[in-house]
Amino acid sequence: MIKFNIITIFPDIFQSYFNESIIKRAQKRKLIDIKIHNLRDYTNDKRKTVDDTPYGGGPGMVMMVEPIFKAVKKLKVKSQKSKVILFSPKGKKFDQAMAKRFSKLDNLIMICGRYEGVDERVAKYIADEEVSVGDYVLTGGEIPAMIVVDAVTRLIPDVIAKESLNEESFSFKKQKDLANENYEYPQYTRPEVFIPNKKWAACPPKYAKHFWRVPKVLLSGDHKKIEEWKKRA
Repeated sequence: MIKFNIITIFPDIFQSYFNESIIKRAQKRKLIDIKIHNLRDYTNDKRKTVDDTPYGGGPGMVMMVEPIFKAVKKLKVKSQKSKVILFSPKGKKFDQAMAKRFSKLDNLIMICGRYEGVDERVAKYIADEEVSVGDYVLTGGEIPAMIVVDAVTRLIPDVIAKESLNEESFSFKKQKDLANENYEYPQYTRPEVFIPNKKWAACPPKYAKHFWRVPKVLLSGDHKKIEEWKKRA
């Protein structure tokens, strides 16, 4: 079982997402354990201050190193295979290979930044790795934390059927293979024919070209041809 420890100043953000679907079932079956930690619980003053103005001037506020240090120190267990990650725009891009690497851990501690940023000493001395989920700006590290938990959880044994994982996007053995592979073959379900404009149903056959149809090969029952189609699609 892997334990996800998430450090944040907005702990309530996670409740809805982590209490639904696959993530909820994985927790119930004790395949994963998710703990949300309010950074303000690791402060010393009555106001529970977690940020301050930056040295040297500049806009916004910067998250302080001391509360984060205390939180990580409490959550990091020497006997466990642990990693501390800080979500940061300058971090290494999160991908499936990284998710697989994280899925082998016992304890993944995630630091969610906010405001103008996090004191650089967190990245330098506390975090094992800086991680980015993409080249765009987010309000904080909470959404990236959800992404990491979701992606890693799917790789935990027995969370999802092995057969399903093998056919998912980015499931190839080597990341470089992605350039030569489709992410997933197209999927179809009922109805066999969908008519976007119901008026066409009573029109002459020439309007049939406007119908949205399931590829005939998928209806053939010929599994060999279907597998060949999946590889080409």
